[in-house]
Amino acid sequence: MGPVPDLAKRAEACAKRLQRAEEVLLASHIDADGLTSAAIASTGLARAGIAHDVLFKKQLDAEEIASIAARDVETVLFTDFGSGQLDVIAAHERAGDFEPVIADHHQPADETTEYHLNPLLEGIDGASELSGAGASYLLARALEDDTDNRDLAALAVVGAVGDMQAVGGELVGANRDIVEEGIEAGVLEEGTDLTFYGKQTRPLPKLLEYASEVRIPGISNDESGAVSFLSELELDLREAGEWRRWVDLADDEQQTVASALVQHALKRGVPAEKVDSLVGTTYTLTAEPEGTELRDASEFSTLLNATARYERADVGLGVCLGDRDGALEQARRLLQNHRRNLSDGLEQVKSRGVERADCIQYFDAGDDIRETIVGIVAGMALGVDGVDPDRPIIAFASKSEEETKVSARGTGRLVGQGLDLSVVMREASRSVGGDGGGHDVAAGATIPAGEEDAFVDAADDIVADQLG
Repeated sequence: MGPVPDLAKRAEACAKRLQRAEEVLLASHIDADGLTSAAIASTGLARAGIAHDVLFKKQLDAEEIASIAARDVETVLFTDFGSGQLDVIAAHERAGDFEPVIADHHQPADETTEYHLNPLLEGIDGASELSGAGASYLLARALEDDTDNRDLAALAVVGAVGDMQAVGGELVGANRDIVEEGIEAGVLEEGTDLTFYGKQTRPLPKLLEYASEVRIPGISNDESGAVSFLSELELDLREAGEWRRWVDLADDEQQTVASALVQHALKRGVPAEKVDSLVGTTYTLTAEPEGTELRDASEFSTLLNATARYERADVGLGVCLGDRDGALEQARRLLQNHRRNLSDGLEQVKSRGVERADCIQYFDAGDDIRETIVGIVAGMALGVDGVDPDRPIIAFASKSEEETKVSARGTGRLVGQGLDLSVVMREASRSVGGDGGGHDVAAGATIPAGEEDAFVDAADDIVADQLG
């Protein structure tokens, strides 16, 4: 890929190493970016005739890396994690336990290894310009044999969108190159449309009611308000008594609804810059049927998040690899459950509220919110009343009797002011005997149970230094 030649060279080196391997163990993270990373890498390996097995990990720590080493596999390919744990991985490499190949985008630990594909090593932002799925895509492109693997660009875009890399709604940097390759391959379309989640699947009133991207008084979180708004438009928005979906509307009908929505938002006092964000760049997977979750990159990524967070990464992988029967139906059931849990979790935060330190805000969900989704709930909470959108939010959830999961979320504006939650999570967790990392706008950690207060103090001090 032209703009990142040095990264392409790293991909070629990693690909050549994998092609020399008799067998590869592919280990990947479990979120949407991790699942698409694994699917892209697995497809690339299969097309290149490289035997491999796939496994998923919720997190990669010393214990999990030791369990991988115990499998006695010559070559291990890590996707969407591995860079941050390179100090532990390198120790196993020196011991002769396995040879690692890493395709990741997280902040690397202070170690080196020969086969390491990470945008940060070439000055490319791993939080906004290339995701784990993007790194796997570069690797798959370098593994090409009879195909050029450009069709995998669609999954790479799903991973990037799922990893919140759409800056202002649009993919940039190396992600932009992948979008262009996907368009050239005929598997992607890029357009301008409402930025609301659910345009493919939600009935129109629900699309507007549940839209959290911009809060519009009289419509957002207001079922009767959303119905009233739509009913006042001179359009036939029902079919056989049922509300149509956004995807069912003709172009002129969509334009009428969008224009009315913008005018309503302005009249209700929504700031102009937020109104502008009602419309933005969208990514459509052209090979998928209209009206399904798989057609829209944002909905596809949410479907994937709903699988592995409930210990069914195999289902998410199956969907990515093309299973449109059993795996897709299981994923849809998991998504329904996921939505209920997110809604319940958000209601708990609303009712309990958050606590504040000098520079951060936080809540402790205990056992009431699953540790695999508490970070998503934290991010959603930044848009509700009583939660300050101008300070990072930290969430705690019980992982076991001995450990607590910590998730942190910020905003692009805070990152622009100097916030780096990957540093906050890593340094604050290590100060209390845990470990963590991630991205500047979203990161996580695991700490010993009972150290939550000390963690808050440490994190607050670090954020204070970052934001001045």
